[in-house]
Amino acid sequence: MIRPLLIALPLALALACAAPVHGTDWPAYAADNARSCTSPDPLPTSLALAWDWSSTHPPQPAWQGEAKWDGWNKVYNLKPRQTFDRAFQPIVAEGKVFFGSSADDKVYALDANTGREVWAFYTDGPVRLAPTVQSGRIWFGSDDGNIYCLRADNAEPVWQVRVGPEDRRIPGNGRVISAWPIRTSVLLRDGVVYATAGMFPSEGVHIVALDAATGKERWRQIQKDLPAQGYLLASSSRLYIPAGRDNPVVCDIADGHRVRVVDGAGGTYALLAGDSLVFGPGKTGQLGMVEDGSSDQLASFQGNHMIVTTNRSYLHSDTDITALDRARYLAFAQERKQLGREQSRISRDLRKLGNSPDKAAAREPLRLRLAEIGPKIDAITESMEHCELWHAPTRASLSLVLAGNTLVAGGSGEIAAFDVANGKQVWSSSVRGDVYGLATVNGVLYVATDQGRLLCFRDPSRKTEVAR
Repeated sequence: MIRPLLIALPLALALACAAPVHGTDWPAYAADNARSCTSPDPLPTSLALAWDWSSTHPPQPAWQGEAKWDGWNKVYNLKPRQTFDRAFQPIVAEGKVFFGSSADDKVYALDANTGREVWAFYTDGPVRLAPTVQSGRIWFGSDDGNIYCLRADNAEPVWQVRVGPEDRRIPGNGRVISAWPIRTSVLLRDGVVYATAGMFPSEGVHIVALDAATGKERWRQIQKDLPAQGYLLASSSRLYIPAGRDNPVVCDIADGHRVRVVDGAGGTYALLAGDSLVFGPGKTGQLGMVEDGSSDQLASFQGNHMIVTTNRSYLHSDTDITALDRARYLAFAQERKQLGREQSRISRDLRKLGNSPDKAAAREPLRLRLAEIGPKIDAITESMEHCELWHAPTRASLSLVLAGNTLVAGGSGEIAAFDVANGKQVWSSSVRGDVYGLATVNGVLYVATDQGRLLCFRDPSRKTEVAR
């Protein structure tokens, strides 16, 4: 059953925007700058382990866990909201798997076919977020405060830029790091890379745009009220900056000036549906949505992740995956929105009329209409809650991707695949560790766990070779 927390209705309008279409690479975290987690390449009906790469040491997340409860607001069993570095998130491009390591301060490139190491590049601090790869180059940041650009084939340096104002080191998260660490991804769009440096607002959090080829600065903005941690997102006009446990910041991509801070639940999970931002998971597992041009949260869904396609959206919670028919949902949403506006207008008119006896005749038809609208809105809301196409229970609640017509979910000690036509589970496998990272390219599935393992699953008829 769908469990939407319906605050307002324009979510359906946002979900009308189809997920981006990709080529056969997965060149950035969650596939693209919208973090859509989708690939057009179908997965085979069965998968087998092809190779298994293990780090000497597991990931060392900056933040080990969420507080157990919020005493001020009496909220218990809080959700972890900063999970961006719990696994070595894989990027698959140009025949290699790339990832950064918070355990040994490296970026690695593995052969995508065999899992054998091609190269490794040291930085002077943990590399907590996945790199971005395009046209033979790779860009990433480190807790040492630098952004790096390398050749993707051999790790030869192209340029390196320190983003913060000085090379000052401090203790941070059990390590010695820059006072302005790179705690967001390095995002590439139209020949420009975007990143932030700094997580202490009192020291200034620097938001920068650099020429992707040379590292030359295009613009810089400094914010002093919010941190910056997590994966950046971008549309043609906006740059979206996660702020750790706080709410995301929206900036103009042309010059970086702040447009707004969105309302709703905080967290570092986010995706774009067109120019509408879906983010969370909040304190108890909610995905909020705001449309471009608005700061207010317009809708909320109970869940951890969402995938948006042309005709459907898939909601992923701690206990299930639900497929939603967006066309029907949109029709109901538009009707409910119109009634809601009428309801608000009538309520304002009644307040203006007041309670004086001489206004009784004018108040009566408004009250009657208001009494009609309430039940209609309730009926439509109930219909919206039944717009699901199917519902699939699953314990795999930590990650989700869409490969062709197959949803793949990662969980604690398991991965499971579901047919998008009916939600039927078609494949599963046990793994060691919690699966926080998934990527899929050319019918091959790559899995990353909190134990520092990267696994490759593919058609068992293909020749396999296990990395050592």
